[in-house]
Amino acid sequence: MERLSVSEIINKITTEETFEAVAEDYSFTLKIDAYVPYVCAAVHDGHQFRSELWEKCLHTEYDRWFEEDPCTKEFVKSHPIVIAGCDSRFEYDLNRDPENAIYEDAWGKKLWKTPLSDEEHSKSLDKHHAFYSVVHALISVLEAKFGALVVYDMHSYNWRRWDREVPVVNLGTSNIDNNRFGNWAESWRESLSQLVLPNRVEATSKINDTFQGNGYFLKYITNNFKNTLVLATEFKKIYCDELKELIFPEVVAAIEKQLQKKLQSHAEAFYQTFKKE
Repeated sequence: MERLSVSEIINKITTEETFEAVAEDYSFTLKIDAYVPYVCAAVHDGHQFRSELWEKCLHTEYDRWFEEDPCTKEFVKSHPIVIAGCDSRFEYDLNRDPENAIYEDAWGKKLWKTPLSDEEHSKSLDKHHAFYSVVHALISVLEAKFGALVVYDMHSYNWRRWDREVPVVNLGTSNIDNNRFGNWAESWRESLSQLVLPNRVEATSKINDTFQGNGYFLKYITNNFKNTLVLATEFKKIYCDELKELIFPEVVAAIEKQLQKKLQSHAEAFYQTFKKE
């Protein structure tokens, strides 16, 4: 893995080089093993929280972990194109627009003991901007090359805060072009319902049951690229004990192994339908 500036990363994308890199400020990673008509993303996978903010933050390290999406990069690590955030959403949220990316409060609790300085605020937003400049370059090249593609926007969610039964996988589709792509969201949901999970967990899957797909990552790509489908895919945190901060590696491995085939198969079928003539 190389450490590269944003401009160096974008240059490699535009010249269609294969590479694996971390941004020079360590805010995100991008791996491109081959240029293919699908991308895997894990914008909330990161847990880093820069040290100058530690004393200002009212939330504990566990509080932050609880609301992040650990292992979502792990779910898709084997695929040819993977982009993932390294920083915690508590520093800046890549799934929110720039004006709302830095929390004032989080899940009912004030986040900062004292307000961030202009410099601290700008440093976080610069990272947000850099990430999206790379996303824009990447999708531009792929859509021009292939005509259409799918972005699998991987997330997870805490099921214990719900007072009803919730699905193992939720797809948020309220902001995609459902007239064109609704059947592809349904086929992805159907494929995920057939996951075989450890501990006799039934892989239930639903559309817009717990979340509706209102994230900025999905909206940004959808609004800028008319032939790119973003599938916001939320896994219930059955792969960890969210109260003990304990990961179940056998569940993570089972999901990752099965997504190797399921994701590639779905993306290939989509591409064959929408590719350039």
